[in-house]
Amino acid sequence: MTIAVLGAGIVGLCTALELQRDGHAVIIVDPDEPGVRQAASYGNGTWLNPGSVLPMSTPGLWKQVPGFLLDPDGPFIIRWRYLPALAGWLMRFVLAGRTWQQVEICATRRYELNRNTAQDHAALATEAGRPDLIRCNGLMFVYPDQAAIDAERQSWQLRQNLGIRFRKIETAELHKRVPELSTAYSLGMQMEDGGQVVDPGAYCNALYQLAIRRGATHKTARATGFSFNGNRLTAVMTDAGAIPCDRAVIAAGVGSRDLARQAGDKVPLISERGYHVVIPNPGFDLPAGLMPSDGKMGVVMTPQGLRLAGQVELASVSAAPNWRRALILLNYGRRMFPALAAKADAVEEDVGSQNYWMGHRPSTPDGLPCIGPASRSPDIFHAFGHGHVGMIQAPATGRLVAALIAGRQPACDATAFVARRFG
Repeated sequence: MTIAVLGAGIVGLCTALELQRDGHAVIIVDPDEPGVRQAASYGNGTWLNPGSVLPMSTPGLWKQVPGFLLDPDGPFIIRWRYLPALAGWLMRFVLAGRTWQQVEICATRRYELNRNTAQDHAALATEAGRPDLIRCNGLMFVYPDQAAIDAERQSWQLRQNLGIRFRKIETAELHKRVPELSTAYSLGMQMEDGGQVVDPGAYCNALYQLAIRRGATHKTARATGFSFNGNRLTAVMTDAGAIPCDRAVIAAGVGSRDLARQAGDKVPLISERGYHVVIPNPGFDLPAGLMPSDGKMGVVMTPQGLRLAGQVELASVSAAPNWRRALILLNYGRRMFPALAAKADAVEEDVGSQNYWMGHRPSTPDGLPCIGPASRSPDIFHAFGHGHVGMIQAPATGRLVAALIAGRQPACDATAFVARRFG
C-alpha cells in the first residue's frame, strides 16, 4: 500500500517510520526538508516529559482571560485585534477545563500518548544512528519555596495518581547539581522518567534520513487537497501536481485545518505561537532540563547554547513575531543565572537575530490531538493538533495511526482523539 504522509514535522516523521515497519511504501509530502528553522519541531523546548498531562485550560481560567488581554508581560497573551476570530476557540477552551473531573479525564488520555516518550525517542535515535541526540536523565521543576510547590499540589497529585514517577529535591542537592542557579530557587521536583532532545532540528533530520534510507520518497510540495472516486482516495493534490496514493495521513501541523475540512472534519485548530531565545556559549552545562515555577518555560542546553523556550501567544499564523515575548524569556534567564547577565544583554542588543525564534503550535481547545480516520473517506487519517506536546506524543501517535490503518487493536482507546468530537 502507498501512503502519503502530509507533513515532515516530528509527528509526520514518526508516523512515516511506523508505516514503513508495516511494509507500506511511504511518500513524505512537505515543501521543506525536515529540521529547518521555520518548523515547529525545530524550536520547541526539547522536553520529553511523560508528566506533561495537564491541559492549559483548568478550573477558574475564565477569570484570567481579561488579564491575558491586558498584561503584556504575562506568559499567556491574546492580541486584541485577533480576539473576534479567536472568540469561538476561546469559549471551547474555557469550557473544556471548567471542572477538575474534565481535567483528570483529559490528563489520563494525554498520558496514554506520553507514557514512554523518552525511551521511545531514545530507541528511534539509536535506529537513526544518532543516540547522542536523546538524553534520558530526567527533568527538574524548580521553585522558590515550599509554598510555590503547594500551589501546584493538585497537579502533582494528579500525576501521582497516574503512576508518574517524581521526587522532591532539597536545597543542597539542587544547588549541587546546578551550582549556577540563583539562590532564589531553593527546591525542585525531579521528573524521573523525563528526558530531552538535545537538538530537535538535527533529530528530525536524522529521522527523515532514516525514512529515506528505508525507501521513503520526499515530494517537495505543499498538499492542497484530495481527489476521490466516491469516498475512496485516489490522490493527494499539491501545488506541484497530483500524487496518487492509497491512503493519506494529515500531519501538517497548523496547516492541517484546511486539509481536515476537505476530508470532512471541521476542527477548531489555531496557532498557539511559541518563542525561544538562545544565549550562546553560556560557559556551563545543565544536568537536565529545568522549568522555573514562575516562568513556566523550558530551560535547556542545546548545541547552539542555553535555550529559553515558552510563552503562549494567540494571534493569526500570518502575524509578525512580537520579540517582546522572547525578551520576557531572556529576563527569566537573567534571574535564574545571574552570571549570564552580560551575555544576555548582548543577545538583547541583537533582537530578532538567529538567536530568536517563533513558531506555531497546532492547538485544539480541549488539549487533545486529532488522531484517527477522517469523516469524508476511510482512506484519510488525522495526526495533528498536539499543541505543546507534539515532540512528546509523536512516537505513540505514529504507532496509533499505523495500527488504525492496519486494522489492529490500538494500544489505547483511540475514540477520544477522533476529529468528529468537535461536531
